[in-house]
Amino acid sequence: MITQVINEANTCYLKGDNACFTLSVMNEDSGTLKDRIYARRVALGLSQQQLAERAGVSQVTIQHLESGRNATSKRLVEIARALNVSAEWLDSGKSTTVEPSNVAPTVQPNMSYRYPVISWVAAGAWAEAVEPFPPGFSDRYEISDYNSKGVAFWLEVRGDSMTAPTGTSIPEGMMILVDTEAEVTSGKLVIAKLANSGEATFKKLVEDGGRRYLKPLNPEYKMVECGEDCRIIGVAVRVMGKL
Repeated sequence: MITQVINEANTCYLKGDNACFTLSVMNEDSGTLKDRIYARRVALGLSQQQLAERAGVSQVTIQHLESGRNATSKRLVEIARALNVSAEWLDSGKSTTVEPSNVAPTVQPNMSYRYPVISWVAAGAWAEAVEPFPPGFSDRYEISDYNSKGVAFWLEVRGDSMTAPTGTSIPEGMMILVDTEAEVTSGKLVIAKLANSGEATFKKLVEDGGRRYLKPLNPEYKMVECGEDCRIIGVAVRVMGKL
């Protein structure tokens, strides 16, 4: 059973879909303490150091627990809270997984997915990366109802080139979710990288006379041809704003 738990947690993390980890899988047969800590940490997309900081313990403490060197810890309650599980479940594998709360639950979508927020430089270098999102790559994640076809990530919009006076407008500060395996067609909003730039750019992809162009939504900016030296990294599939 624990092999299933760990495999599912790892699969979700590698996809960038860490919230797809199914809590119901983690029941009273979910292995040992070290297995439960590891599975929950991976499901949350945390490095050992990040979990240690959340729990107020040293990274060595987490390492020793996950390796089985230490069978338990006097800081188990703090570690359980950092993993959003009950101390009882973490210690014994029994009882419910999620830590009780005095906050009333709200209606949630059937499934949500967790993706890292990355920089525009990182987005531009994405295709050359051997391991796109190694553990600890990002310290910020956002949730979406979108189930990505490939590796996906959030970017924060910069500048006003995609701010339109009418119609679709994506101003500075908005968050866009980019799917690197979504279908690329004319008319879609894409993340692209030009050969003379070290960063990615966000524009609308248009075709005219057999040629492709990157078109800003703001008419004050010029279109740029997307030729052989232009690489489409992904398609914007969700947009999110905060007040």
